[in-house]
Amino acid sequence: MNQKGGTPIDLRREGLLPQEEMLEIETKKQEMVIGIPREDAERESRVPLTPEAVEILTGHGHQLIIETHAGDAANYPDNQYAESGALITESRKDVFRADVVLKIDPPKIRDIEMMKERLVLISSFQARTLTDRKYIETLIRKRVTAISMERIRDEHMCFPLIRSMSGIAGNTAVLVAGEYLSNVRGGKGVMLGGITGITPTEVVILGAGTVAEFAVRAALGMGASVKVFDESIQRLRRLQSAVGTNIPTSIFHPKVIEKALKSADVVIGAVRNDGDDPSFFITEEMVMGMKKGSVIVDVSIDHGGCVATSEPRTQKNPVFTKHGVVHYCVPNIPSRVARTASIAISNVVSPMLKNMGRLGGLSLHLKADDGLRHGVYIYNGILTNHSIGNRFGIPSKDIELLMAAF
Repeated sequence: MNQKGGTPIDLRREGLLPQEEMLEIETKKQEMVIGIPREDAERESRVPLTPEAVEILTGHGHQLIIETHAGDAANYPDNQYAESGALITESRKDVFRADVVLKIDPPKIRDIEMMKERLVLISSFQARTLTDRKYIETLIRKRVTAISMERIRDEHMCFPLIRSMSGIAGNTAVLVAGEYLSNVRGGKGVMLGGITGITPTEVVILGAGTVAEFAVRAALGMGASVKVFDESIQRLRRLQSAVGTNIPTSIFHPKVIEKALKSADVVIGAVRNDGDDPSFFITEEMVMGMKKGSVIVDVSIDHGGCVATSEPRTQKNPVFTKHGVVHYCVPNIPSRVARTASIAISNVVSPMLKNMGRLGGLSLHLKADDGLRHGVYIYNGILTNHSIGNRFGIPSKDIELLMAAF
């Protein structure tokens, strides 16, 4: 401070001292070409972006190339995408020449061969069931950056796509059970739920995760009596807190489960069996003791199932009866309600693509978003998934170290 007429003066405020120049730092926005191929797996009916999301992205300067009929199974015809600004093409190769490719099911090797180098692939990735080393090697050779949709985390360190699909699976499992209890589907003509003067149907749920939570909500909302089994007391407590009511729960115990199954009308398998040598939570002897016409919906069939009598089926041939019990064991239950599931996926993917463009591309987005980094398993042709690397003998590097290098 100096004196000016007896009054202290601020030299910086008066502009008498040099000051730092304030430069505006602006990230250069990147406009991307985004491709969506048609799903070719029989069990897959979903599409990763809705026409509404496409309209938003094209409004931000991005170009969408969509293979014809890509959204048909989810009741999104080509004309809706075209009216939203997308280019509809009959050439699958054109789609795989985009900057970013969105796909629900993992691409086939023949699809990867059509990809241009350094493309960004965002799709599901079943790392646990992957057996073909060539799949990873082809992605690496193409120097692709591959991101697993289901491994992307949000700001709360949750997995938004898994939670959305699990919620849909839990709700849908209860609706499916009700359908096959009805005489319209050859069931015993029982309503799932209960009304005044009639004993409610009994629903047994294995597992206390997100699928179970939504199944419990749906079953309780219909008036059913619900019992939940899980290995973890903590998960059971969390489930009761989430649904806001004190439902009967128990730790897995063969005799307790067997007793509950004898009076159950519906069993929903919502516990994931991750063991290499699976031991089923419900044995064939337990199924034999269940009521004739009862229904098992094994949501866990995606991961091998949790019921000894479960066998994978398709949407075209979804059920079979064994020991008088109806079994519904169709992988990927959310595809049964493809439009709803597509909207849920689009709600996760669309904001991510907007941020990617706003921040100037994938690399800058990855540096700014550790939740997105968590989904990366190949970066610029470098494997970052250590378990896959160990399984196939392929060198892998830590994604955090790569971020510091690029």
